[in-house]
Amino acid sequence: MKSLLPALLLFAVSMAPVHAKDAAPDPSQDEIRQLVEQFKTAIKAHDGEGMAKLFLPGGSWLQTLDDASWEKVKAKEPDARQVTTGDYQKFSQFVGKATKPIEETFDNVRIETDGTIGMVYFDYVFLASGKPTNHGNETWQLVRTPDGWKISAMLYSIVLDDRR
Repeated sequence: MKSLLPALLLFAVSMAPVHAKDAAPDPSQDEIRQLVEQFKTAIKAHDGEGMAKLFLPGGSWLQTLDDASWEKVKAKEPDARQVTTGDYQKFSQFVGKATKPIEETFDNVRIETDGTIGMVYFDYVFLASGKPTNHGNETWQLVRTPDGWKISAMLYSIVLDDRR
């Protein structure tokens, strides 16, 4: 019996790479990458309506300031809260009404999905007229609907850049 265990372990280990290598690429990953690109494109194009279509109605939106940024904001607005809620409609209106160039850059994008739900996590920088206004980390909770992938929840940190 002792000699059978090492043989079974060797067999299991040797089969694992074959299985992983033969796995088909997940089309959901590409669809989610397209959603990320649509989000960035809508911001640059000031397409508020297009932005709104990327969200699932009724979802959640939370933003939190880092401690140093919160102190800066409290100095001007003593009643300011560190964690606040928002919604995609207000952001979509902001995008659609922006009169100056705006853009959000994404780095270190990570995507996880089982094909039905998903998550995107990335580092972002928000730019106005080409200059950073804030940066941080952002995560989206996603759901695949008959109309494609939608953002059902958004959470992001805000580190104010020196412009403020």
